[in-house]
Amino acid sequence: MPKEAKKTAAKAGAKKKASEPKEEKLGLKFQPKPKSFHIGGDILPKRDLGRYVRWPRYIRLQRQKKILNQRLKVPPTVNQFNEPVKGNQSIEVFKFLEKYRPETKAEKKTRLEGLAQAKVDGKEAAAEKAPAVLKMGLTHVTALVESKKAKLVLIARDVDPLELVLWLPALCRKMEVPYMIVNNKGRLGALVHQKTASCLALTRVNKEDEAKLKSIQESAMTLFNDNSTLAKKWGGQIMGQRTEFKLEKQRLAFEAEKLKKQKLGV
Repeated sequence: MPKEAKKTAAKAGAKKKASEPKEEKLGLKFQPKPKSFHIGGDILPKRDLGRYVRWPRYIRLQRQKKILNQRLKVPPTVNQFNEPVKGNQSIEVFKFLEKYRPETKAEKKTRLEGLAQAKVDGKEAAAEKAPAVLKMGLTHVTALVESKKAKLVLIARDVDPLELVLWLPALCRKMEVPYMIVNNKGRLGALVHQKTASCLALTRVNKEDEAKLKSIQESAMTLFNDNSTLAKKWGGQIMGQRTEFKLEKQRLAFEAEKLKKQKLGV
């Protein structure tokens, strides 16, 4: 090979080397490659697979029931349970009822032992009534409402099946007993040392709490007993996102067609 050709080839090689990135200086021994998620390729990133899980039957039923309650037309008798007492008012009611939690077995035993001891000692113990406490149990609460002994009734909104307490608001309205629908049967249960409670009733309170009870009764009468809108308001008929988009598309197409006809003078 001639010397000139060798020089030209050497120059070209030098230029090529200069244009190539200096991998050794950068510390890269291998050229980086884009990730490939094909079979046998890179590991897939973590993502939420909740939609692909086969959930237990009771969870599927819960979710289906919730969706059906949104889609179907719900009568007022059932729909009133979707509008419980909220916010500060709910906190105020539960705080007030904390004072009237039933006695535990130990507390009751101590109280009765004290009364018995006083009687043995010959002390004239005043005819002490049992303390004012919350009454629980659907049958018991119903009897108190029917006899108009209940001063305030609390009904849980999430009782299952709902038919157990569905008629109770109507009975309270008829007997003019103030009632409230509250948000959680677990919270009601906690007031009476139980896991859950469908409804509770208060028959009497201490003298110092009479004004507070009257205030709560007035709120209950305004929000529930005398609320004619609540007794007539239908619920449900909330469509899903896809259906809403479809209906909106149909509406826009109908309006466009109507505008087109107006322009043509049809």
